[in-house]
Amino acid sequence: MTRAAAGLGMTSRRSHARMIERLREQGVRDEAVLAALAAVPRHLFVEEALASRAYEDTALPLGSGQTISQPFVVARMLEILREGRAGLGKTLEVGAGSGYQAAVLAQLTRDVYAVERIASLLTLAKLNLRAIRQFRVRLIHADGQLGVSEAAPFDTIVVAAAAQSVPPALLQQLALDGRMLLPLGSGDQRLTLIERRAEGYVETRLDDVRFVPLLSGFE
Repeated sequence: MTRAAAGLGMTSRRSHARMIERLREQGVRDEAVLAALAAVPRHLFVEEALASRAYEDTALPLGSGQTISQPFVVARMLEILREGRAGLGKTLEVGAGSGYQAAVLAQLTRDVYAVERIASLLTLAKLNLRAIRQFRVRLIHADGQLGVSEAAPFDTIVVAAAAQSVPPALLQQLALDGRMLLPLGSGDQRLTLIERRAEGYVETRLDDVRFVPLLSGFE
């Protein structure tokens, strides 16, 4: 039986439903975000040996020193990016990993670019998105700190790795009235919201988080 077929089992469905209820209990209120997470089978985006843990509220290893973010962090980040806005608009994700967050983003906007610096993970993300028939995401093998200048500006930029400082190229590629959310710091990391307004950039420090570091170059 394929993983896709196995994913139709009642155990996975119940675990998935419990994950959504747990997110509500943790304070996630944006029903569009919850519906997006409910639409994407997380167990198909983790290693098969870890599929039974896919709906726990924890980050899980993907190989190559990378992880898939815990569901609450994904939900929290998307809720922050959507708050008070009509939608996400053209969105750039830096750090596609196995493609999970890109698949969730694609439930919320039709225009998603996802950058991954590790070729093996990019291949995995392509396979995973194809398996769920999600063809809306444009996957790009590149240095995420440089963004995707040819597709800029972006209304929303979400970074799934911790930077020491905000990458200048990403600031330049953020549209007027756009929002970027990323973890900042090395030891202590804080989720940081950057908003581009007519008078300049406004930075707001939010939750303590733990992400893998944002590295330059690609392999």
